[in-house]
Amino acid sequence: MFIFKLIIGISISLIINGGLLFLPAGTFKWWRAWVFMGVALVGMVTIMASVLSGSKDLLKERLKLPIQKGQPLADKIIVLLFIAAFLGLFVFIPLDVFRFHLMGKPGAVVSSLGLVLVVAGWWIISRSLKENPFAVPVVKYQEERHHRVVDTGVYSLVRHPMYAGDVLLMVGLAFWLESYAAALLASVPTGTVVLRILIEEHFLRQKLKGYDAYTERVRYRLIPFLW
Repeated sequence: MFIFKLIIGISISLIINGGLLFLPAGTFKWWRAWVFMGVALVGMVTIMASVLSGSKDLLKERLKLPIQKGQPLADKIIVLLFIAAFLGLFVFIPLDVFRFHLMGKPGAVVSSLGLVLVVAGWWIISRSLKENPFAVPVVKYQEERHHRVVDTGVYSLVRHPMYAGDVLLMVGLAFWLESYAAALLASVPTGTVVLRILIEEHFLRQKLKGYDAYTERVRYRLIPFLW
């Protein structure tokens, strides 16, 4: 039954992603979008496998809704803003590619780099979830799961590697699907990610023992040597 739920969850995610891309495009004859859908399927399966090999409890947590009881109000607002901005980015890409043509199309090198960023984003997200059994979708202190600081693997490089993967995925998707305008628009959901990092770190400094020391050991939040 649990595996069945995972299959249903992946299927729903792919249907939503496909709908947000193909319906505004008005066509299914968009090979770049189909390539992305294939990469997304592999990425989702890889993430599920990574989490299952590390913590089945984490996977159960990640299947819950992004708005939960006990979650700080500020985090609820930011999560909703991120979801709206993320879905809006998906819808904007086909509108720009097939209708608006606001800034022209990236060349083959830039668009190919976009696909590399998409794959890298999925990989970083997968490694983050494998390394951190407490990477739940909401900001909260998980006392019942013996919440502790994780500072190994990708968490030894930046404090929020999963968010870094999200940013790479969004920017890479815009480049791969050939929209410079969408790459600029990705700054909106990226901005909500930055705000959430600040909210999350303020919460963890207060609630999670050892987090202050962790921020001293790992200086960068999102991008090594920059921020």
